[in-house]
Amino acid sequence: MKKYLLCGIAAIALAACGEQQTASNTRDQQKSENTTVKNSSQATAPELGDWGVKLADMDTEADPGDDFYRYVNGKWLDTFEIPEEFSSYGSFTVLFERSEDRVKKIIEDAASSSAARGSNEQKIGDYYNAYLDVDAINAAGFSPAADDLATIASAQSHEDVARIMGTPGMVGNSPFGAFVNVDSKRTDQYIIFLTQAGLGMPNRNYYVDDGFADKRDPYRAYITQVLGFAGMDDAAAKAQAVYDLERQMAEVHWEPAKRRNRDLTYNLKTKAQLKAFAPEAPWDVLLEAAGLGDQEEFVIREDDAIATLAEIFADTPVETWKAYMTFHHLNTYSDVLPSELDDASFAFFGTAIRGTPKQRERWKRGVASINGAMGEAVGQMYVERHFPAASKEQMQGLVANLRTALDERLDTLPWMSDETKEQAHEKLAKFTPKIGYPDKWRDYTNLEVTGSDAFANSKQAAIYAWNWSISRLGGPVDKTEWGMTPQRVNAYYSPPRNEIVFPAAILQAPFFDPNADPAVNYGGIGAVIGHEIGHGFDDQGRKSDGDGVLRDWWTSEDASNFQELADALGGQYATYEPVDGFFVDPELTMGENIGDVGGLAMAYHAYKLSLNGEEAPVIDGFTGDQRFFMAWAQVWKRIVREEALKNQVKTDPHSPAQYRVNGVVRNMDAWYDAFNVTEGDDLYLPPEERVQIW
Repeated sequence: MKKYLLCGIAAIALAACGEQQTASNTRDQQKSENTTVKNSSQATAPELGDWGVKLADMDTEADPGDDFYRYVNGKWLDTFEIPEEFSSYGSFTVLFERSEDRVKKIIEDAASSSAARGSNEQKIGDYYNAYLDVDAINAAGFSPAADDLATIASAQSHEDVARIMGTPGMVGNSPFGAFVNVDSKRTDQYIIFLTQAGLGMPNRNYYVDDGFADKRDPYRAYITQVLGFAGMDDAAAKAQAVYDLERQMAEVHWEPAKRRNRDLTYNLKTKAQLKAFAPEAPWDVLLEAAGLGDQEEFVIREDDAIATLAEIFADTPVETWKAYMTFHHLNTYSDVLPSELDDASFAFFGTAIRGTPKQRERWKRGVASINGAMGEAVGQMYVERHFPAASKEQMQGLVANLRTALDERLDTLPWMSDETKEQAHEKLAKFTPKIGYPDKWRDYTNLEVTGSDAFANSKQAAIYAWNWSISRLGGPVDKTEWGMTPQRVNAYYSPPRNEIVFPAAILQAPFFDPNADPAVNYGGIGAVIGHEIGHGFDDQGRKSDGDGVLRDWWTSEDASNFQELADALGGQYATYEPVDGFFVDPELTMGENIGDVGGLAMAYHAYKLSLNGEEAPVIDGFTGDQRFFMAWAQVWKRIVREEALKNQVKTDPHSPAQYRVNGVVRNMDAWYDAFNVTEGDDLYLPPEERVQIW
């Protein structure tokens, strides 16, 4: 059983998972000769350009109707080189690096202070110092993991294997993942979700799709290396057995798109029903070891996959499981074990899988590790230093305006009945916005940290995270909880909580700039707000009501009409091919695509409301509508290495960046009017083929 808290709150994030993406933040030096209005009334200049968009990044030779993404970002796309330590780079990455630098300063201040023993500052400083001490890590060799490896080697039965897999801090992988979340049908309580797991490569596609055949030999070679580091005899043969086991598990795993279906992934079972449903797994041993022996109910996500994985568990020899656990334990903690393992891990997961040439500097990885271990402790200091109260106040106004926009749009939907509209209005009214930071901070008293053992710290962080997550079971749902830290450059919607959350770090240019032209803020953070609200009404989020309860509150005719529109949008995205042979999966990306299309439409409506019936001024030759759409395109500028792009297409519910721009604007009538797009342009869609759901 996986010991890490997989998802404290079920989030549908705005940005791609993994490395966060970003763009250049130097001020625009290009001045338009055709300036109608100068945005000089503000006391402080916008961060990007004179009014919020960096005009020097544009390719004005490109026709916006042929490739709007390129029109706004083309010169940057042609001239920017991805730093070797990134697999992709874009607007998110600029803010990610800024947040990283700020957190580094916070950590270094904590590390250099004489903080009281047991304080957050002492733990942050000791954790970071131990992580940076590579000489000490290398000198210790694999001895910090020796007791764990000996425990694995001592396993004699499948029950022993299950006990080790269930123990917090051990292994890091097993056929059965577990996490705590709000119960989707009883949203006043938490419950344990059991989910398919067990693979070392990103997902099942890497084992079964021809497009990833070139990753399998390097993966087997990496497993062999790791088992060699552990001193195992016949490492190559055992590595082959581990790979074959993972391949067998991959074949029964659900496809990523199917795993999005919330109707299929809610299967409530008592412990007795679970044991009868998948009797081959020693559930009592697994659950007891994980601290879940007293739990009587579980939600099984991929039910038939879990049942077959239980059979695989019983049919696989203990010796193979011991090799599997040895590999995954060392792989999980590779960054706090000797450099030879750390380098080998990066060579496979960083370079082979994502195409990244260079490992990130140790201090940057230390910041990431601290963010994972004590994220809210760092976040509390981050907010004190870097998030002005005025930004929160302005965001609250934007959120309110976006809600008003959707409220008005609901009344005009031609495809939805009054009966369903009434409940949609009710759901929107019950949305809870969270902006900047949580009202209550997490308590890290029970996290043990030493200044001399990076491996021990990492393991203790995993144990702490698991124990914190399960401590909520049996208690009321804490509505103050956040699923992201304030220093995270992202945003999310939680269906069972019916809340939209915007951490402090994303509330910066190009997303949000209090000194930018209003059109830019509406096209940037306004559309992000709309995107997250839209997740409450996408193909999966719409299945929960205003209280977050997973239930069918739609008439059958309205549901059919919605699906027809969603299918039409999916048909557009299915034609997009960012890499030869790798097409966008319309089912996997459906929720994010609906979020983008609906979110930008809501933001445009809200922008028009903000003008109070007046025309926006022309600035540097651009109308308000043009600036609005340009801001959206600027947000998503991003360059991606080919291997990372393949990975995204097969694993990520977000469409590649160019389609988050071109695939969205071509469905909005206002964009056609703003840029005089006509039938002869490549992005042109006849009005009857343009999809607007919300």
